[in-house]
Amino acid sequence: MKKKLTKLDVISYCFISLLVLTSLLPMVMILIASFTDNNTILRNGYTFFPEKWSAHAYNYIFASAGEVIRSYEVTLFITAAGTGAGLIVTALAGYVLNCRKFKYRNYFSFFFYFTTLFSGGLVPFYIMVAAILGLKDNLLAVILPGLTSPFLIILMRSFITTSIPDSLMESMRIDGATDFTVFARLVLPLIKPALATVGLFLALNYWNGWYLPMLFLNRPKDFPIQYYLHNMMSVQRMAATSGAAVQGMQFPGESIKMAMAVVATAPILLAYPFVQRYFVEGLTVGTVKE
Repeated sequence: MKKKLTKLDVISYCFISLLVLTSLLPMVMILIASFTDNNTILRNGYTFFPEKWSAHAYNYIFASAGEVIRSYEVTLFITAAGTGAGLIVTALAGYVLNCRKFKYRNYFSFFFYFTTLFSGGLVPFYIMVAAILGLKDNLLAVILPGLTSPFLIILMRSFITTSIPDSLMESMRIDGATDFTVFARLVLPLIKPALATVGLFLALNYWNGWYLPMLFLNRPKDFPIQYYLHNMMSVQRMAATSGAAVQGMQFPGESIKMAMAVVATAPILLAYPFVQRYFVEGLTVGTVKE
């Protein structure tokens, strides 16, 4: 039987629709502004109905299409490798911290939490990665520091604690299963929502990262897309400030910012709907218990 809508349902649907529009309108504005003539933006500001359309900003970005594609390839490699390795590290850490027989788990939990309050600083971090580990001009300098975080480890541990009974894991150990067997054959299949949530956080961090490449990468062929666009914007800003032009090209200052936002975020926005269900389930773990 169909449920009859009440006034509260109508108000709720209207309110949620308003929130959805509030979230979508800025994205639509960015997309329209990226195809708007730069002079039109400077003269009339941002609008949903521009007087003149132009693809000049995208022509400027893809003037060196080979470099853009290579930057995308580097970003995809960093994101895939970092997310995959980070999921393994985070899942293993969460599983170990959940094991009651691990008597030092509280000490390690405090150690992870302590790093969220105090940091060693930028200089020691740079010396450790560049000098001690010798990862200067190496993509590992971008991948390794972001493999996990205390928040993600605690999230994974909470999901395992609330989703998998200790008695179930103990029964497998009594039957002769090792910890790796319990982890691989019981825990991993049951923590897919947590893996999707953690994976999305890791992927977003790697995809949007430009600061670590700025610190440790000097070769243009190793630049990810975010750092490549950041450098392009810096060159554009310097040229606009000095009044110079590169080979007679006009820089679409405002529209190019919007075009860069579209180029940088479009792939991750397209991938988000596929993990949204697991993402919501993973974040709400532990909020309601039967």
